[in-house]
Amino acid sequence: MEQRQRAYNFNAGPAALPLEVLERAQTEFVEFAGTGMSIMEMSHRGGVYEAVHNEAKSLMKELLNIPAGYDVLFMQGGASTQFAMIPLNLLSPGKVGTYVNTGSWATKAIQEAQLVGEVQVVASSEADKFMSIPSLADLQLPEQAAYLHLTSNETIEGTQFQAYPNTGDVPLIVDMSSDILCRPIDVSQFGMIYAGAQKNLGPSGVTVVIAKEELIANSPKTIPTMMRYSTAYKNNSLYNTPPSFSIYMVKLVLEWLKEQGGLSAVQVANEYKAQLIYNAIDNSDGFYRGCAEQSSRSIMNVTFRLATEELEKAFAAQAEQAGFVGLKGHRSVGGLRASIYNAVPRSSCEALVQFMEDFRLNNG
Repeated sequence: MEQRQRAYNFNAGPAALPLEVLERAQTEFVEFAGTGMSIMEMSHRGGVYEAVHNEAKSLMKELLNIPAGYDVLFMQGGASTQFAMIPLNLLSPGKVGTYVNTGSWATKAIQEAQLVGEVQVVASSEADKFMSIPSLADLQLPEQAAYLHLTSNETIEGTQFQAYPNTGDVPLIVDMSSDILCRPIDVSQFGMIYAGAQKNLGPSGVTVVIAKEELIANSPKTIPTMMRYSTAYKNNSLYNTPPSFSIYMVKLVLEWLKEQGGLSAVQVANEYKAQLIYNAIDNSDGFYRGCAEQSSRSIMNVTFRLATEELEKAFAAQAEQAGFVGLKGHRSVGGLRASIYNAVPRSSCEALVQFMEDFRLNNG
């Protein structure tokens, strides 16, 4: 059967997966490791699955150079469930959950925490319509701060933290759903990192939590069992049936990242792809306008506008006909957006830049 040309996939999530990973999963889909069954059919209590589970954990520790005293959890419910779990587990009475508001996803995390306890927004870029990352140079945290929460990369607005604040004894908790593993980080800066898998890690269905063991070892007994970090921590994320196929896919993606040369090599590739598209925007004599302030630009989600909404609609429609998928901006902000996560190949970004240039020549 003739193989169909794959789409230029710029979806924001669920997003592109590496072709090599999909092909490997395809070969192992029906028959995994000589067991006579698929990984999806086997018990999560059996040795074959448990080896896959533990390998995914150890690859995550290796790629991110996670120090001793941290654990990796595989959870369900996406980052949106983490928005509630964090205050339920860590925001005790008399304490304040402190948040930096950088846009749509940070706002959701704040709203969820407000249902649980006292919340203070200590920095925000709302006045700038969230098109920049607020400066945290002079950040003052209240004495009773339980943690500082921030969103490392806002997929909708297209902004990204370039560096993280030093919060001293206050745990720094970061939602890295859309940029985890896009570059090396110093995990020891953080109390907790969490990420829904469906952008840079694998398919939807699993959420990775990387946390200091002291933060997750003793959750309050007053919250439901499944909402306690300690339940996952004490049971190696196997208290109930995990999303086993998603975790297997995460393992394959982590192996692929290792084959690319690890996170330093991945960062170089990501910055190159992002620069290609930002150059096309900046060198278009104003035909394209980048949304995010230059110093806050994301290397994962490139957001841009054209002169009119009609032109943007024409761009999206013609792009779709040419095999480009997912270039419409989020419905809450409009415009256009190219999500260029780790698995989006350079060739897709080059094809997009060529399309942008042709569209400009035809419509400029």
